[in-house]
Amino acid sequence: MKKVQTIWINMLLGMLLVNILWYIAARILQINALVDPITVYIHLEDAWKNSMSEHLFASLWRIAAGVGIAGILGLGLALFMAHSKLAGRVLAAFVYFSYPIPKLALLPVVMLLAGLGDATKIIMIVLIILFQIIINLRDSLKNIPRESFLIVTSLGASHWQIFRHITMPAVLPDLLSTLRVAIGTAISVLFVTETYGTERGMGYFIVDAWMRINYIDMYAGIVVLSMTGFFLFLLTDLLESTLCKWKSNN
Repeated sequence: MKKVQTIWINMLLGMLLVNILWYIAARILQINALVDPITVYIHLEDAWKNSMSEHLFASLWRIAAGVGIAGILGLGLALFMAHSKLAGRVLAAFVYFSYPIPKLALLPVVMLLAGLGDATKIIMIVLIILFQIIINLRDSLKNIPRESFLIVTSLGASHWQIFRHITMPAVLPDLLSTLRVAIGTAISVLFVTETYGTERGMGYFIVDAWMRINYIDMYAGIVVLSMTGFFLFLLTDLLESTLCKWKSNN
């Protein structure tokens, strides 16, 4: 509970500071390209009613699908690497070779193979965050004391019981921490991919407003997308506080 209160306090202070700096910059520069935050917030309701809600829901679906698929694949591959030495070596070599490759450079290839629909956006999110999930979870699995497995095995625990009572509690905090970072990355990737071959999504909404020189809509889109990312970040923190209570008690 205390951690949640701290999160909310930090959120409010950070939001206040950003808006103060934004307002000061807008008043000092006095240019059309920098709209003050008060004007943007007043305009949010109209922008939402016009079309922004549809764009936001399209983006949320892509984020949820991409992060969900990457999380499941990452956990499965990390478990496979931890329990099979040969697979661990082969996959580790592949991951370390592929991890530094700039995945956004593969966007034209993915678009050619998967088309211009949601599949391309989801695939790009998965490609970019999958490897960091695999690496973090694999390291987390390696840090589980071997004695923990020996104790429950000697008591006759099944593979499912070992996974439920030993493996999952041990990796869950690292999984949620990794997803917290991955969500920010996913939103950044989505913004780029939604500027190509689509007419739905917050990336399209923001760039389209910019091209039409509708700066109020542009800033409204940026604010909504930023707040979406922050609330998803906060949701991950709340999940960690709820599901990993033993961690907060330590």
